[in-house]
Amino acid sequence: MSVPQDLQYTKTHEWVRIEDDVATIGITDHAQEELGDVVFVELPEGGTSFEAGDSFGAVESVKAVSDLYAPVGGEVVEVNSALEDAPEKINEDPYGGGWILKLRVSGEGDLLSAADYEKLLEEEE
Repeated sequence: MSVPQDLQYTKTHEWVRIEDDVATIGITDHAQEELGDVVFVELPEGGTSFEAGDSFGAVESVKAVSDLYAPVGGEVVEVNSALEDAPEKINEDPYGGGWILKLRVSGEGDLLSAADYEKLLEEEE
């Protein structure tokens, strides 16, 4: 899967789509491939606030548990509760139905453009 050009990325393989003041966050296709089959997602409580770079939860796969990091600072306004019963949505559609949470943005993060993220992936190979 190619890297969607309309999103921003982190060095820890989260993606973010910012619309108005709400950031939708998930993990990249590369991250879900590295993890393998996702079996559990630890989601934060609504109303919880995070600074950019804070761990906000974890994704557990058959291979490993990986912390999730906030690409931007903000307050949780929605979590994808569908992942509680169907965590495999992250594997099936990481940029769509596999989104993890939405934050009301209050702080900037260290975000990469799609082109910079593609360079990072090439360097990691």
